Amino acid sequence: MKTITSIEEMKKWSRLALSNNKSIGFVATMGCLHEGHLSLIKTSAEECDNTVVSIFVNQTQFSPEEDFDSYPRNIKSDKLILQTAGVDIIFNPAQKDLYPEEFQTFVTVEKKTNYLCGVSRPSFFRGVTTVIIKLFNIINPNIAYFGEKDWQQLEVVRTMVRDLNMDVSIVGKPIV
Repeated sequence: MKTITSIEEMKKWSRLALSNNKSIGFVATMGCLHEGHLSLIKTSAEECDNTVVSIFVNQTQFSPEEDFDSYPRNIKSDKLILQTAGVDIIFNPAQKDLYPEEFQTFVTVEKKTNYLCGVSRPSFFRGVTTVIIKLFNIINPNIAYFGEKDWQQLEVVRTMVRDLNMDVSIVGKPIV
């Protein structure tokens, strides 16, 4: 298992894997891993040649009323958990690399974000879709795995992938 923090290094690794006809499964996380994450990772490891797990606390998912700085982070513990989970790559980029100071482009899925979580957290899904499309562009996975527990998020990501003709399969899985 290798940890990559550089966007360019992650792209290079993905290009090499894909050029060798190796499939890439991807599980996006904000860290503080639990059994639900591990069930998605296990499925990816069973179905794909390589599994990439991102650990990135996405500031754009937080509204001004939510405390981004107090969101729990424990990368050492997460790495220990992932050592035996079948993960090939941990992608752990810095905020400043994914969202440089001049960043101004966001992805929005309209109708599916206007109810449930989207009502109480109006900037949440814009942050989710933006970071997911950025991670997809960097990692270039064949398959991305999401928990069905976050049903609205899963549907928003599926809609984004369909509407933007992205070449990634979205798999929703029940989690433990």
